[in-house]
Amino acid sequence: MTISGFTMVRNATKLYYPIRQAIASILPIVDEFVVALGDCDPDDRTLEEIESIGSDKIRIIHTIWDLEKYPRGMEHAHQTDIAKEYCKGDWLFYVQSDEVVHEKDLPQIQARCEELLHDPSIEGLLFNYKHFWGDYDHYITSHAWYSNEIRIIRNDKEIHSWESAQSFRRIPGFDGVSYREKKGTYKLKVARVDASIYHYGWVRPPRYMQQKRKAFATIHFGRTRAEESFREEQEEFDFGNLDQLTLYRDSHPAVMQEQIRLFNWADQLEKKKATPVKHKHERFKYRALTFIEQNFLGGRQILSFKNYRL
Repeated sequence: MTISGFTMVRNATKLYYPIRQAIASILPIVDEFVVALGDCDPDDRTLEEIESIGSDKIRIIHTIWDLEKYPRGMEHAHQTDIAKEYCKGDWLFYVQSDEVVHEKDLPQIQARCEELLHDPSIEGLLFNYKHFWGDYDHYITSHAWYSNEIRIIRNDKEIHSWESAQSFRRIPGFDGVSYREKKGTYKLKVARVDASIYHYGWVRPPRYMQQKRKAFATIHFGRTRAEESFREEQEEFDFGNLDQLTLYRDSHPAVMQEQIRLFNWADQLEKKKATPVKHKHERFKYRALTFIEQNFLGGRQILSFKNYRL
C-alpha cells in the first residue's frame, strides 16, 4: 500500500498559513507529498518555507492561478486537482495549508488505509475537525461549522476536488472547469477514521486575519468587489469574545510547537471582549441548535449539509 500527500497553496507566509507544519505533520506516513505552488507575490517566502522541511518526499509543481477562468473559489479546487493528478499512491491524503494532523493519530490513519485498501465500496475516509479560533486555547463547537470532512480519497481519475476545495466528489466526464456543478456529480461513499484535522485557519494575528479574509474574498468575488466590501472595515479582524468558546485542554501536534511559541497577540484579543455578537457561530439560531446537539444528541449535527455518504 502507498499513500500520497498533496496540497495547493499560494502566499502562505505572507498570510500566516502554517504550510510547513501542515506538510510535515503527515510526512511520516506518506510515500510522497505533492505541492501545487501558485504564483506567489514577490514578498512571499512559501517556496523557501517548504524547501526548509528538507524532505526528498516533497515534489513541488509550479502553477499559475487564473481567477477569471475559475471564479467563485473554484481556483482552489482546480489547484487541488492539479496536485492530485501528480499523485501515484493508492490513497491520497489531502491537507490544506492551515490543517495539521496530530502525530498520535498517524498509526490509526495508516492502519485504516490498510484495512480498507481492498474494499472498493469505500472511496474516502472521513475525519473529525477541531476548528481553533483566535488563539491556540479555544476552539469552536458549533452547528455553524462542519464537524467532519473527507481528507483521504482513492486514487481515482473520476474523483475531483469540489466547489472551493473543501471536499471531493465523483464527477464522471468532468469538463475540467465546472467545479461548482452539482448535476451529474456524486457524493463519495466514505468510512470514518478515528482521527482529527486540527484547523488553524482562524488563528492569526488580527491584522493577518483581515488580510487573509480580503485575499479569500478576492478569490471568490474578484478584486473590485473585495476592495469595496472591505473599504469600511477596520485593519484588524475582531474575533469577538473568546470566553464563549470551548476551552482546549489537550495537546497540539508537535510540529505546531514552534508556531505556538510565536503567539503574541493576546492583548489584542482581550480588547475585543465587549464586541457585540456578529460572527455566525455567535448568532442565536446557531447557539440554540448547538445546545440541542451537544446536550441531547451527543454532538450529532442535525439539518446540516453533508457532502458524503457514510
